[in-house]
Amino acid sequence: MATANKAGDKRRTPWLKLLAVVVLIGGGVAWYYGDIIDGYAQAGTGYAAKTACSCRFIGGREMGQCKDDLMPGMAAIWLSEDEAAQSVTASVPLVESTTATYRDGYGCVLERWDG
Repeated sequence: MATANKAGDKRRTPWLKLLAVVVLIGGGVAWYYGDIIDGYAQAGTGYAAKTACSCRFIGGREMGQCKDDLMPGMAAIWLSEDEAAQSVTASVPLVESTTATYRDGYGCVLERWDG
């Protein structure tokens, strides 16, 4: 029985090594291009939050329809609404999140960016 386990371990080892290399390369790329990725994510979430907030609370449309108003290629952005606060939050998971809130007389206003 012991030899069967060793043979199974030998078959899994190349895949684990490959996975480790892919994770290291992905981490290196994310570290190297982190500022660029963060900039695009911040601009994209700001655009998406403002557009979806206007669609939802000024246009009176459903949130599912508002996702269709975003530009092609923005599928990584998730939208969620807070009906009570009349706000929409757009986020790229683990990277960036921006909220736009409807204010009477001003329309949809983005939250203040930290920089």
